[in-house]
Amino acid sequence: MEELPICNYEGSDYQVSFWDRGGRAYEDAAEAVALNRLMPVGGKRLLELGAGAGRNTPRYHGFEQIVLLDYSLSQLQQARQRLGDTGQGGTSLRYVAADVYHLPFFPSLFDAATMIRTLHHLVDPRLALSQVYQVLRAESPFILEFANKQNLKSIFRYALHRQIWNPFSPEPVEFAPLNFDFHPATVRTWLKISGFTVERQLTVSHFRIGILKRLVPLGLLVKLDSLAQLTGNLWQLSPSVFVCARANRGASSTFPARAEEATFFTCPACVNTPLPDTPPELVCPVCGRHYPVVDGIYDLRVAQPEKVGS
Repeated sequence: MEELPICNYEGSDYQVSFWDRGGRAYEDAAEAVALNRLMPVGGKRLLELGAGAGRNTPRYHGFEQIVLLDYSLSQLQQARQRLGDTGQGGTSLRYVAADVYHLPFFPSLFDAATMIRTLHHLVDPRLALSQVYQVLRAESPFILEFANKQNLKSIFRYALHRQIWNPFSPEPVEFAPLNFDFHPATVRTWLKISGFTVERQLTVSHFRIGILKRLVPLGLLVKLDSLAQLTGNLWQLSPSVFVCARANRGASSTFPARAEEATFFTCPACVNTPLPDTPPELVCPVCGRHYPVVDGIYDLRVAQPEKVGS
């Protein structure tokens, strides 16, 4: 499998600088409303892709286990320091450093998955979505958020000749290195090709404008956004779009059933080779590759490229 560039937040203070002190309380609250609307009531195991420092993890209720996956070890270390190994209601929390192009899990392992503010860093979204599909059980929900190129600000800027790229064209736009905006129809097509059925869409962060966030009380702004989110199935003109999709497999599917409890990890290098869970080091019995477990975090990254994003 071709090695792709990865946006690596290693060593970043993203949680503090962007969320805690970055004036984004409105965006955070609006996303919480969207997640509350789309998340299932619970299940056995949830995969949180691009978990970062665990900002959204406490919002996932009713699961026996949540697996936080991120490429950055330092982000996962921050998450573990904040959340520990047991979440609300006794939920078990497990931390895995890996990339979404090489998910190190046995097929059909998870009952649900989320990917929030992560797709916009991926150069090959279709490959990533196909990987997510592989590790989900049949009919499992997948909550995906993506940055929308067809938002009102981009449309106005294009009409006024203040940007050269077309917000209505289907191809992604890379507005900064490893930062992409996507057309909603293109994302829906990728999901369908990967095996998902789109069930619901919510448009989020309609009022992501500095002057509005300064002048309008936060509670009112979130209430207005909550109402506007309900138009998501009709049109998508906000900077952020949330999609609830479902792994669509027919009754005649030959896709593997849920893994036995003893089979959790697979070797991301060998692909689907069972990987014994033997901390402090996991060793692939086929290719001999070693994967360390450091401070409770499984390091199952296939490649270790230099930091290329922040």
